[in-house]
Amino acid sequence: MKQSGAVGRLATLRLLAQRFAFISLIVAAVALMIVGKADILLIERTRALVADGLAPILDVMSRPAASIAEVVENVRELTNLRTENARLKAENLRLQHWQTVARRLDSENGVLHEQLNVIPDPDPAFVTARVIGDLGSAFGHSMLLNAGSNDGVRKGQAVLSGETLIGHIAEVGERSSRLLLLTDINARIPVMIESSRTRAILAGDNKDRPKLNYVAGNPVVAPGERVVTSASGAAFPPGIPIGLVAATTDGIIRVEPFVKRHELEFVAIVDYGLGGILPFEKPPVPERRRRGSAPSPE
Repeated sequence: MKQSGAVGRLATLRLLAQRFAFISLIVAAVALMIVGKADILLIERTRALVADGLAPILDVMSRPAASIAEVVENVRELTNLRTENARLKAENLRLQHWQTVARRLDSENGVLHEQLNVIPDPDPAFVTARVIGDLGSAFGHSMLLNAGSNDGVRKGQAVLSGETLIGHIAEVGERSSRLLLLTDINARIPVMIESSRTRAILAGDNKDRPKLNYVAGNPVVAPGERVVTSASGAAFPPGIPIGLVAATTDGIIRVEPFVKRHELEFVAIVDYGLGGILPFEKPPVPERRRRGSAPSPE
């Protein structure tokens, strides 16, 4: 009987606690707010003490999770490293093969040049310039360089990034010049497909991939073929790499340049001793000759 009475009292207390728990929490929250307004330093000290007491516990609890995350990340990196290592080994084998082929061809080329008494091309002069402004927009793709006529720069000179052609000089000031990129709508570069020696004109249209126009003979051009400069018009020397054929859809051949516009920081303005994409600037004609009068015998 006594045990049943005690159980009944506990059940009654539990029921009362459940009924008044929400009210008790509201009262406690209000009391804490009042105490916090009355004594801010006391609340700050209490919060600091609670944080100090919980910090070791939270630190111990977080270490297993951090350790597990670190192990998972290490396993993932190890898997990626194995994949990357296999890819690099295959690429290294291909590069060694092409290195052997290049050395053999270079040796044969040197022998043939000696037998044919080929006159070597002169070493081109160049100026290294920094890109100091991107003038590109939806209506044109050009960049401002910090080299001008005082540095020997002139219109039409080729602009390279490494060994790759990226455009030519369109305007020249005394201390600056404007680079017209291959992708600009005004850019027209004589090129050829390296494998078939098919000539064409690389035309920009303000898109990331310029297109090939006036392809000679309408050959079959496959994606992945290299596009290089041609000697047409004595604008540039032949063989300067430009990019790869990316797509041939609806009769339009698009070329993916080797160098992207956002990657440019330093460029080389090269003087090959040719006319360039633009003609040389000629000195002004004297007034009397413009009128048709004969020059004086002096």
